[in-house]
Amino acid sequence: AIAKTDDKVVGITPAMPSGCSMNILQREMPERVFDVGIAEGHAVTFSAGLSKAGMKPFCNIYSSFLQRAYDNIIHDVAIPRLPVVLCIDRAGIVGNDGATHHGLLDLAYLRPIPNMIVAAPMCSDDLREMMRIAQTMDAPMAIRYPRGRSVSRNNLPPVDFGKGVCVRTGKKMVVLSIGAIGNTVADAIEAMGEKTHLVAHYDMRWLKPLDETLLREISDKFDQIITIEDGVINGGLGSAVLEWTNDHGYHPQITRMGVNDQFVEHGSTQELYQLLCLDQESIADTLLKCLE
Repeated sequence: AIAKTDDKVVGITPAMPSGCSMNILQREMPERVFDVGIAEGHAVTFSAGLSKAGMKPFCNIYSSFLQRAYDNIIHDVAIPRLPVVLCIDRAGIVGNDGATHHGLLDLAYLRPIPNMIVAAPMCSDDLREMMRIAQTMDAPMAIRYPRGRSVSRNNLPPVDFGKGVCVRTGKKMVVLSIGAIGNTVADAIEAMGEKTHLVAHYDMRWLKPLDETLLREISDKFDQIITIEDGVINGGLGSAVLEWTNDHGYHPQITRMGVNDQFVEHGSTQELYQLLCLDQESIADTLLKCLE
C-alpha cells in the first residue's frame, strides 16, 4: 500500500521473500523488490546505497539473522544517518525453528546505536502506522514484530512518534510493556479478577526514543513498576527504565520480566513462553505476588 503511493519505496530481503511476506509486493511490483540472497550484511549496505540515491528502502530481515549485519547497520546506516527502514520479522520467541531463530536480542543490540529509532507495535494496527511514520523519517528506524497471526486493538489511540499509550488505568502499581507481548499482559491483568483495578498498564511502543514525559508521570504516581518484554532482560526495556529513573532521581521498586541470560531451546511457542514464565498465567501470578 505504501509502495503504491510512493514510487521511491523499494523492498529488500536476503532470501526470505515468502517468510517475511515480501513476495506480496514482489508479485505486484517485481521491479521494486530486490532479493539479494543469503547475505544479510549486503542487504543492509545495499539498502543504505539505495537510500543515499534517494530511494526509500524497507529492508525486511528476521531478527536473529539481522545479527549478521550489525557492523553494516552501524557503519553504513547509522553513522551517515540514512533513512533505512529495518522491518524485523520473527522478533521474540519463534517456536519450532530452534534455538538459532529466536529473536530475543534485537531490542538490546539496537538500543545503544546512535541515530537509531526502535519501535515495537503491540498490534497490527500499530505496525501499519509505524511503517507509515518510518516512510517520513530522516533517520534509520527499526520496527520489530513477532511471527504469527496479528492481533487488532483498534480501541487504542493512534501511534504518535516517540509516545507511549495507556492501555488501562490502575491504582497501586504499573506494568510497562513493549511489543506484542503487551497483548498477553493485557489478558493477564484481566484474569486477575478483583485485583484487576489495582494494576495500570502502558504500552511504551518506542524503545528509542523513550517517552520521557510518560515515564516522569508514571514515576511521580507509582512507586512500583514492572517491565515486560519478549527479549533478553539485559539491555532492553527494563534496563532503559532502570537507567532513566536512576538518572532522573526516581527510586521506584522495579521488577523486570523477560528472558534471563540464556539461549532458549527448541520448542513450541506456547511451551517456551511457559518455561520462561512469560505466558498469561505466569505473568498474572507475578503481578499478584508484586501486589502482595
